[in-house]
Amino acid sequence: MYRYDEFDHAFVSARVEQFRDQVQRRLSGELAEDAFKPLRLMNGVYLQLHAYMLRVAIPYGTLSSRQMRMLAHIARKYDRGYGHFTTRQNIQYNWPRLSDTPDILQELASVEMHALQTSGNCIRNVTADHFAGAAADEVADPRPYAEILRQWSSVHPEFSFLPRKFKIAVTGAERDRAAIQVHDIGLHLKKDENGKLGFAVYVGGGQGRTPLIAKKIRDFLPEEDLLSYTTAIMRVYNLHGRRDNKYKARIKILVHETGAEELARQVELEFANLKDTELKLPDADIQAIAAYFAPATLPNRTEGWGSLARWKKADPEFARWVHQNVQPHKHPDYGMVTISLKPIGGIPGDASHEQMDAVADIAEEYAFDEIRVSHEQNLILPHVALADLEPVYRALVAAGLATANAGLITDIIACPGLDYCALANARSIPVAQEISNRFGSPERQAEIGELKIKISGCINACGHHHVGHIGLLGVEKKGAELYQITLGGSGDEHTSIGEIIGRGFEPERVTDAVETIVDTYLGLRRDKSETFLEAYRRVGPQPFKDALYGGGAQAAA
Repeated sequence: MYRYDEFDHAFVSARVEQFRDQVQRRLSGELAEDAFKPLRLMNGVYLQLHAYMLRVAIPYGTLSSRQMRMLAHIARKYDRGYGHFTTRQNIQYNWPRLSDTPDILQELASVEMHALQTSGNCIRNVTADHFAGAAADEVADPRPYAEILRQWSSVHPEFSFLPRKFKIAVTGAERDRAAIQVHDIGLHLKKDENGKLGFAVYVGGGQGRTPLIAKKIRDFLPEEDLLSYTTAIMRVYNLHGRRDNKYKARIKILVHETGAEELARQVELEFANLKDTELKLPDADIQAIAAYFAPATLPNRTEGWGSLARWKKADPEFARWVHQNVQPHKHPDYGMVTISLKPIGGIPGDASHEQMDAVADIAEEYAFDEIRVSHEQNLILPHVALADLEPVYRALVAAGLATANAGLITDIIACPGLDYCALANARSIPVAQEISNRFGSPERQAEIGELKIKISGCINACGHHHVGHIGLLGVEKKGAELYQITLGGSGDEHTSIGEIIGRGFEPERVTDAVETIVDTYLGLRRDKSETFLEAYRRVGPQPFKDALYGGGAQAAA
């Protein structure tokens, strides 16, 4: 895990004191809100529907137990006892007082955390595969490269005032668990035919008002050219990205209007002038950063296999949890544990301060002091011995964190919606809770299998509804909330944007509509091995339209 150097400590501390002065001037009336707004946004402070909100950066989703305990402490002392983990692998506090935010940032700095670049038209928190460094299918750990990008992009003078916000994701496996094709830049770490590491480079993905899938503009970029090529992309975007219309300012619009081939040509021209400059990464620097992410020494724990078999046989609930929430590790005696933040009927992504403390304790004792945040709003223990799964499970049960639903229909992604967000048109949380309760039976979830529901309360798509197998978008129509349904989206290596299925549904009817969709799938799948997404791609939207609307003209509204 990366540790701050002297520059990091000095820089973050100076920013905290600078912001403390700005807050004091705002509270005294010396600074008007219009002047204060860009200053607070630079420090992750938003003004939401009811209160200020602080968004804290968790670079590439990696935390230590000490850092998680600090997040718990902040929730307990400065908020209402909980935090909300987001699809950007960050955490948000929804109720801090403005006067407390400098103290919160100072306490975060004491454990090498901050809120820089969690807002504004800059390069946001770089995200990565939440199983990085542990997954059996990984070519290489993508987090060292995410850290290199973080260091390069932090308050970069050339890229601090971009046409619009900018998001980068990195994955190191063929199975894309970082949704790189719906990012402004997506990087797929791979090896060429000679075993050399590099990246396939995707540009121009995004969701929101105009959802688009990124275009591959480089099949293989040597690792030493990462910063020079990324700089070339950013310069082309900074020069040509639209600043007259914020709805058309993202790089995805530039790629769409310019064409991927022409954009790639411009990037290559810029890259030719940069590739042999100081931006070229020396191997020594890459290795120095990679050393921070050296995998923990995992001792062989062969006794785990026999113990695990006995525990599963003795406890069906434990067996269900292992089956659903534990994935294979690159070391055969270990597993990767997903801690679901989606209890049946709960608020997706929320964790109480007690739960955060419990996760910190578990990670420290059983998981080599490492925790991850996934873009699916769950927590991950990446290195847990099979021999320790039973005590880990018991500790999670005691904390209310042992819901066995990772990847199932109740593992719902949802934004805060109209309960918190000033931009939202509709509520996301109550809809997620109702769907979760309707499908909460373990037997029913097992029958349905893998199915990802994602809910956004407005067109900005913070709930990633465009890439949900079932996506729900809350809109406003004649002063009332309405939910538009999309089907067939996916954020993996076979990315697809969901298709709008027909007219929207009122809040009281949306869960019934989801149930109709699920029942239609169960009736048409070939067998239990065919997932919802596979079945949808095979048969298309018409059977679902017919089931929801009775066919024909009604679905076109």
